[in-house]
Amino acid sequence: LKRVNKGEKIMAELSKEKTREIIARRVAKELKDGDLVNLGIGLPTEVANYLPDGVEVLLQSENGMVGMGPTPEKGKEDPNVTNAGGGLVTLLPGGAYFDSFTSFTIIRGGHVDATVLGALQVDQEGNLANWMVPGKLVPGMGGAMDLVVGAKLVIVAMEHTVKGEKKILKKCNLPLTAKNQVNMIVTEKGVMKVTDKGLELTEIFSTSSIEDIKASTDADLIINNPKQVDVDTL
Repeated sequence: LKRVNKGEKIMAELSKEKTREIIARRVAKELKDGDLVNLGIGLPTEVANYLPDGVEVLLQSENGMVGMGPTPEKGKEDPNVTNAGGGLVTLLPGGAYFDSFTSFTIIRGGHVDATVLGALQVDQEGNLANWMVPGKLVPGMGGAMDLVVGAKLVIVAMEHTVKGEKKILKKCNLPLTAKNQVNMIVTEKGVMKVTDKGLELTEIFSTSSIEDIKASTDADLIINNPKQVDVDTL
């Protein structure tokens, strides 16, 4: 973690790996013992590596798996055990495989306690856009539309900006995956919660500041004594 001066503020310059670790560690703290949790592809899958001691959750993958474990050790990978994004994972004792029909029955039936997924954009109304990349051919939104509607808690885990472009907006301008379904946003800068009154900044990480978050966020933020969190304690 490299500290750099920004005027009177001391900000943190993060590597890609550290950025992802901070986000994954903080998201993991939201998961409760006994929860059935779906982790989206990419960064969200890393949450499985940081579950708190004493907290046991069942990780579900939409391609047909429950009881998914962390990333396998080098040399112990099984090419037949993958998550929905094709990434290599493990299956814990007691885990099970099943078909997509059963998997989406679980999701659409409201049995998933929490889902964690990335986003291209999120806005202050809890709208989510995470599937159409401008100028690129993509297959569609996939199971995300079912997950964000079916899960009891929807957490967006993503970098705060991408190539300087703001991702947390007043209003999404990309095609939506779902409307008014996001409950929480976790980035390398802090935590925001979607409330009836708007988007509330609840935590500021030691990697950032109120001024930095305001400057890198397009949405209107409710700022009422947010908690200061040292990322080294996550």
